[in-house]
Amino acid sequence: METRARWVTATALVITASLLAAGCSNGGGGEAAPPKESGGTSTAGEGKTGDAAPEARGSITASIYDRGSIPPEEGTADNNRWTKWLVENGPADVKFVPVPRWESKEKFNVMFASGSAPDLIFEYDTAYRNELISQKQLMPLNDLIEEHSVEYKALLEKYPLLRKVATREDGNMYEFGRLNGLLTNHIFFVRKDWLDKLGLGIPQTTEELYAAAEAFVKRDPDGNGQADTLAMGVTAVGDAILNEIFQNVGYKAVDGGLVKTTENNIAKHNFVKKLYDNGLIDKDFLTDKNSEKAKQDFINGKLGFYGANGGEAYATFTALKANFPDAKVMAIPLPASEFGRFSPVIGNPVQATAAINANAKDPVAVMKYVDFLVRESTMTTLQYGIEGEHYKAGDNGCPTPIDTEKNKKEQSWTADYRMLVSAALFGECAHFKNQLNPEDPVDAEYLEIIKQADAAYLNPETPMADLTHVEQMPTLPKDLQLIVTNTAEQMKSFMQQALIGGSKVTVEQAAADSQAFWEKAGGKQVDDWYVDWYANHAEDWILTKDIYEFKIE
Repeated sequence: METRARWVTATALVITASLLAAGCSNGGGGEAAPPKESGGTSTAGEGKTGDAAPEARGSITASIYDRGSIPPEEGTADNNRWTKWLVENGPADVKFVPVPRWESKEKFNVMFASGSAPDLIFEYDTAYRNELISQKQLMPLNDLIEEHSVEYKALLEKYPLLRKVATREDGNMYEFGRLNGLLTNHIFFVRKDWLDKLGLGIPQTTEELYAAAEAFVKRDPDGNGQADTLAMGVTAVGDAILNEIFQNVGYKAVDGGLVKTTENNIAKHNFVKKLYDNGLIDKDFLTDKNSEKAKQDFINGKLGFYGANGGEAYATFTALKANFPDAKVMAIPLPASEFGRFSPVIGNPVQATAAINANAKDPVAVMKYVDFLVRESTMTTLQYGIEGEHYKAGDNGCPTPIDTEKNKKEQSWTADYRMLVSAALFGECAHFKNQLNPEDPVDAEYLEIIKQADAAYLNPETPMADLTHVEQMPTLPKDLQLIVTNTAEQMKSFMQQALIGGSKVTVEQAAADSQAFWEKAGGKQVDDWYVDWYANHAEDWILTKDIYEFKIE
């Protein structure tokens, strides 16, 4: 099959490509089987021929998110079975540098300021990577890839969209990326057994969402006779989900142009303020920046609604089930607000995830490590584990877990080690559902949750509210990006004061103060730039409607 990546129409993104070289079509069903060889056999010298001596090993540093989700017996984010496997099988000695998942920007800023930032930066936040690019903290990659890459250069040739998402206006690529396909990301969990006990249906509107939230706090859903339950988490993913519900996404398209979502911002924060004023959410929610407290409340049976990130949703669910075997959980569609009905943020089909520190001492060694990470056998191992130990070939040609309990312990937390794994190239085999055991009662329940989430969140009739995926937003010029960076904390502070200040400050007043501060700082220049960008690029950019039509054939 010819391999190519192209736009078919202005509203459809289609990648037509052959699957991995060792993969095969599964009876025309679109599923790609993984390579038969075990990724565990790959070495730094794999693919070389002749009697040439092996190249000297490099020594590099690489960041790794720390979500606090690794079982203690498995180690830590920077020292566990998979970090050891990567070093033992890769071309470089790698020192992994843990970065708190929901405070990564703050951690990276400290490291860059002190000159201790890792050589290889893994970071999902495109806006933050754009800041680093504008500050010349990240290395241009064009020449490095051309002169020293084999594997990643081949990926760029097969899938030019990887080059497109990584290239800035100066013509340089600054990032490495991966192909994900169309997948869910954020999930809105609800304790379905609480709804049933209280005689409530799945909330269809924000009014019904508030009514359920109030019932979860005031009507003793856990039946212990104590007022010790909370409605929902409203930070991190919980906050992102509320933004989607109210379409509070910065800018939205109206009548062919772009406008700020000011009314949406006010409506969202008034909803949160009402929750807070009536004691339905944690009174200290502002300190729970990474939503870890909310997650523990959910796991401990004290929270009714919880916004989960795809990377930790299964682990959170299974932890709840371990504590409360009879708990019933659903992934529910987002309730409709006065602005429409939307879905949570979904995964980015073509996603930039990594970059090289401009001050990396040995960028060639970093490039060779990236080549190792995107090698077919490495991707297979990071995706499925070791053949014969974690998986075997199933009847459908996809890897089948040998021992699901073992895999939960050893693999359920590895998503952040796969930030350069192009899972879409494995077809349906790469979907997380194929790693679950339908005969296990807990896994069977989670398989149902996956079906619910896919049906609700991958429906183009109720797309995510954003203009495009945040990682596909255009890069602001350096001077405008500086305005955004310098105003972000104060803009946030205005609203936070309104949320917890009772009647002293209304959300409307906070919004007005925030807008005045924004304009005084030069923010209108940013607004005008986005309006002009949309007017000139709405027809040729990857927008939300295109993301839902992403396909691999």
